[in-house]
Amino acid sequence: MRGADAALTDLAVNVRAGTPPEWLKAHIAASLDGLAAYPDGRVAREAVAARHGLPVGRVLLTAGAAEAFVLLARAIPARRPVVVHPQFTEPEAALRDAGRPVERAVLDERDGFRLTPAAVPEDADLVVIGNPTNPTSVLHPADAVAGLARPGRTLVVDEAFMDAVPGESESLAARTDVPGLVVLRSLTKTWGLAGLRIGYVLAEPDTITALERVQPLWPVSSPALAAAEACCTPSALAEAARAADRTAADRAHLADRLAELAEWAEVRVCGPAAGPFLLIRVAGAAAIRTRLRELGFAVRRGDTFPGLGPEWLRLAVRDRATTDRFIIALTKAMADTAA
Repeated sequence: MRGADAALTDLAVNVRAGTPPEWLKAHIAASLDGLAAYPDGRVAREAVAARHGLPVGRVLLTAGAAEAFVLLARAIPARRPVVVHPQFTEPEAALRDAGRPVERAVLDERDGFRLTPAAVPEDADLVVIGNPTNPTSVLHPADAVAGLARPGRTLVVDEAFMDAVPGESESLAARTDVPGLVVLRSLTKTWGLAGLRIGYVLAEPDTITALERVQPLWPVSSPALAAAEACCTPSALAEAARAADRTAADRAHLADRLAELAEWAEVRVCGPAAGPFLLIRVAGAAAIRTRLRELGFAVRRGDTFPGLGPEWLRLAVRDRATTDRFIIALTKAMADTAA
């Protein structure tokens, strides 16, 4: 966070705390000696392909996952695109900016925001879904997501948070048997690289070619390419796996502490959760969020996500000590706003 917000403990942004690690910063810094040359993404592309066991022709490097949404909106001539909500709003915004008539398939809170087969219209020719989903933290079964595939349909699965899931269970990244599948990945969350802008697309070669045609020249900088290569090494993947395990344990601690509050106040935790964040429902959330800022904590409002209302807040998972401090602040915020 910047400016006056810099002193806040940030539970609003889902980037892993303490990142990027020193070894990654050193690797990126070493790439600066080559800035006089135009970026060459071949090595990074090969590294990403090897990381997922895919041919290089199924990989496209992008300036973050956000660029991938724009490329898809421009390159895929969808007549009836459907975005499954609640989820990250950028894919819908990109489709609308490209003149696509977007429809929403809004999942039901009563079902735990889980994917149901009837949620998506049968004639939708482009479907976008997050897994695990931001902001609900729901991890949909891989078979259920793959079951959305149809002949003539592009199925876009945003897996920006999948590397925060232990074992990356339910990932479709390595699948080549699902027709029309497009998987998006980001290195922002686990490695703390939001300012560097690096992500990638995994898809059928024809789709990759179509996306390349609408992508600007040299869209990914040399430092970002260096980061992509480094984050795909065996040692980096092992580090990410350990981080995912820690996040799962820290998320369980946060959920347990919130459950303690639920004994005397109406706090509902959306679950089971699988991402590095929790979605909670609490009466007076807007006032509580304002009071939390006064107490030194920033949390994410939920009402900007289609399908959610003003009573929802999203909380990033942090270490146990930070969570314990936050619960004290949340307890006071709830008491103060209820008075």
